[in-house]
Amino acid sequence: MSPAYPQLFSPLRLGPLTLRNRVVFSAHLTGYAVGGKPTAQHAAYYAARAKGGAGLIISEEHATHPGDWPYEKVIAGYRPEVVPGYRLITDAVHEHGVPILAQINHNGGQGSSMYSRRPLWAPSAVPDPLFREVPKALDQREIRTLVEGYARVAEHCVRGGFDGIELQCSHSSLVRSFLAPATNLRTDGYGGSLANRARFLLEVAAAVREAIGPERALGVRLAGEDMFDGGVRLDEAVKVAALIEADGRVDYLNTSIGMATETLHMIEASMAVPPGYALFIPNAIRQRVSLPVVGVGRFKEPWQAERALAEGHCDLIGVVRGQIADPDFAAKALARESTEIRRCLACNQECVGRMGLGRWLGCVVNPRAGKESTTLPEPRMPGRRVHVIGGGPAGLKAAATAARRGHHVTLFERASAVGGQIRTAAVVPGRRELLDLVLDLEAECRRLGVDLRTGTEMTADLVTESRPDAVVLATGALPQRPNWAGGVDRVVDVRDVLEGRAHPSGTVLVVDELGFHQGTSIAEYAADAGCEVTICTPGMIVGQDLGITLDLEDWNRRAHRKRITQLTDVTPTGCVASAGGGLAVTLRHHPTGRSTRFIADWVVSSAHQRPEDELWKVLADSGIEIHRVGDVLAPRRAHSAVIEGERVALSL
Repeated sequence: MSPAYPQLFSPLRLGPLTLRNRVVFSAHLTGYAVGGKPTAQHAAYYAARAKGGAGLIISEEHATHPGDWPYEKVIAGYRPEVVPGYRLITDAVHEHGVPILAQINHNGGQGSSMYSRRPLWAPSAVPDPLFREVPKALDQREIRTLVEGYARVAEHCVRGGFDGIELQCSHSSLVRSFLAPATNLRTDGYGGSLANRARFLLEVAAAVREAIGPERALGVRLAGEDMFDGGVRLDEAVKVAALIEADGRVDYLNTSIGMATETLHMIEASMAVPPGYALFIPNAIRQRVSLPVVGVGRFKEPWQAERALAEGHCDLIGVVRGQIADPDFAAKALARESTEIRRCLACNQECVGRMGLGRWLGCVVNPRAGKESTTLPEPRMPGRRVHVIGGGPAGLKAAATAARRGHHVTLFERASAVGGQIRTAAVVPGRRELLDLVLDLEAECRRLGVDLRTGTEMTADLVTESRPDAVVLATGALPQRPNWAGGVDRVVDVRDVLEGRAHPSGTVLVVDELGFHQGTSIAEYAADAGCEVTICTPGMIVGQDLGITLDLEDWNRRAHRKRITQLTDVTPTGCVASAGGGLAVTLRHHPTGRSTRFIADWVVSSAHQRPEDELWKVLADSGIEIHRVGDVLAPRRAHSAVIEGERVALSL
């Protein structure tokens, strides 16, 4: 049977390697290293994607010098002690017939001396705009030391069983800073002309090729467009690609967009950015060179990857978050089971967000991501009758997991459709892919035989009468009216607006107490409806947690276009009807303690919710085994709901 995606599943020669398909699990940080060494967690993580059908796997970066320690859990590739861990990874991946390359890197000035206690090294003494640390400009001897360091790590990788090397020359790398005019102010043979700025890259490629020999593949992850003045721009990236091909040592080119500090939000773009947004880069490079070129840019479904290949934008497709969300992404596509793929949301909460907080990588839709090395417990007693009450993400995940483990599951949802607050949040343009979370879980429940009963409200009497073996309560949370709102009827909750119970008009004040998407989403929603919107927050910035998920930059741009005013460091202390028919909201400015009055027609509150736990209070002492998951336990975000839904189902 021919595959549904003929381009995606055609083999490709990559130097000495033959890939079975064009799906690449590209390099990305995981936070799984311990003491600078790779772990069994790495091995199980990569092996799951190899088993799931990926054509090529590229490991996260390996540091090439002791002075490069930009984050706590870096793999110290320059240490010989890493080799046994490398072998653990490569053996696990090779067991599934998939080649794996090691990405090696030096972050240069895009780092911190906090861990190494050594000065950063860079082409010139130009501080990075995020880390704001002045690096030491490299001298000729230090450049030679670094080139030797790349070769040493490549040798370790060969001993560890890797099938080749990818040089990180994009995002966050010393090589990229040599290429970029803004960070390379040198006047010697490594600065000035493009040929000089590319000299370090070519010297590293030569040293690494000598270290790995001709029987292993060598690739370059090339900065394609940094998106700021003085960074690597596309026209020069294409010329660098031509220089690399002419040099003759490299087997393929990978691509990237953005720089890992100034334009970080473009590297792992959120759901507000369309899939395939970076394809113009491999397209331009591929028109200039004959080397195979990898395209990247938020591919979450096989048809998107197939179209990019068919249209000639690239030769291979980097699918990272799509395979974090579903390790079997490629296998399901090959088997014509694309509708069963667990789709990435591009929410960035558990992958990029956790990494930004120094934690190991996870996934909202796949709570097993990063836990592949952990063996699941056996069911306590197969075939139990399980009732799940509530069809939001927590309830759906509990139902699907319990059914997968052999239990007989019935899910009750009082609304006409499952989805809970996720369905509400997905009403907002730019957040609609959130709905994929509950749509995919609903489809999984149906495939596994879960009895889904919508439009059905369960009472304590009904639960008691049915006598299930276990009950999972996923009844969610309800909005709380803020204390400062008084009895004014035009103070409403975000959910009141998105669920159609309130229709603000005129001047609208949004009070953002959560610092996440709720406040900023409703501000845009009201502005799009023609309202004059101001959003205020007690925090230092509106939507402060959007920085973790890389949504903050685009939110600020959109807010400016939509003329949304932002007020910070203020808290409402009261609200009364004003003489002119509007609402007078008293705002206290925290730094000064000064109070001012804000006149609005409507106020929309984005505030903490309260658990809807009345059913729990009645059933807690009923003698029935009962568990709470998600917001009914404590109102939080989607990842907590999904994790708890699975955790409880695994305990049944």
